Amino acid sequence: MTDVMSTQGQFPGASGESERTRRLRGLGLNDPSADEAFDRFAHLAASITRAPIAMVNFINDERQMFRGLYIPPNPVDITAEDGPSWADRGIAFDLPSREMPLSHGFCPHVVAQRSPLALDDILAYPRFAGNPVVDELGVRAYLGAPLVDSTSTVIGTVCVLDREPRQWGRERLRDIQHLAEALLSEIRLRDNLMAQRQEMFAAFDGSPFPIMLTEGPGQEVRYANAQHADTFGAPVAYGTVGAAYPQLGAAGLGRAVLDAYHAGRTTVLDNVRIQSPRPDPQRGRQTFSFTCTPLRAALTGQINGVLTVGMDTTAQSRTEEELGTLAALLVDRLQQSGTSVPGRSAIIGEPGPVLPS
Repeated sequence: MTDVMSTQGQFPGASGESERTRRLRGLGLNDPSADEAFDRFAHLAASITRAPIAMVNFINDERQMFRGLYIPPNPVDITAEDGPSWADRGIAFDLPSREMPLSHGFCPHVVAQRSPLALDDILAYPRFAGNPVVDELGVRAYLGAPLVDSTSTVIGTVCVLDREPRQWGRERLRDIQHLAEALLSEIRLRDNLMAQRQEMFAAFDGSPFPIMLTEGPGQEVRYANAQHADTFGAPVAYGTVGAAYPQLGAAGLGRAVLDAYHAGRTTVLDNVRIQSPRPDPQRGRQTFSFTCTPLRAALTGQINGVLTVGMDTTAQSRTEEELGTLAALLVDRLQQSGTSVPGRSAIIGEPGPVLPS
């Protein structure tokens, strides 16, 4: 199986990648996009610890990624008779994106030490007082616990912050540890779904047709089956179709994939002439047709990926209907497994049968 997520050593810059980053990539958590489930969990963490700011933070080799985030939505009048509550104290917390360098904050320390960290008043700790978040964001108190997955890899943290000194105490420390343990059930679910998807991809590797899966707004290549690798070679880099397969990108396949993603309907790219990357005189220059079929999340209906199936039409003519039927059969296999994207089910094209989540 040629799964882009599991062959890091083949690509530039992949050498030396940590097990933590590999785990995050495998779990589909290696980017800073918002995740509704983790956002709810961050809100729960803020509520239980009575802290105004909370995060579910995953950390790879390059950055911190706040997949879950809770910040009070609106400042309140602190002169009100009852005063502001823990959840709406007018926190002016300027966080322009859901990511942060490894040099900022205290979660990287939790990950490195594999143990909880409670800072009642950060300025009282010389080791931490000079951290950039103290001056830039006004953070004065921190409480965080590590997320240790089923492979004993620390993949991130659950943490809460305050802009005022706090006496967290043993009870709050115990709370944040219990929250981290509870969140691991969600991580295990995603891990199981990923295992099911890998099994499905292994089945796809038996297909005689090139198959590729792309995901996200940028439609980055996440999977290519064995026939795809045999026909077009291994991806030359992570990223979009054009970055991973320059010849396919130059032929317009990247545009076709994006058209399917944005339009929400199947697109077909015919008469694509490809020079085989293998020194095989019997192959030489081949002609392909590609069918790009969008995948939708079952609960929201939002398109989150595109399944692309290629067919060699060098020696014989294939109709768009035949290609569409083949793609539909493959997507149906994904639907039956419920694992087109980690943690999310998918349906094809326009409204149809929706999988249970």
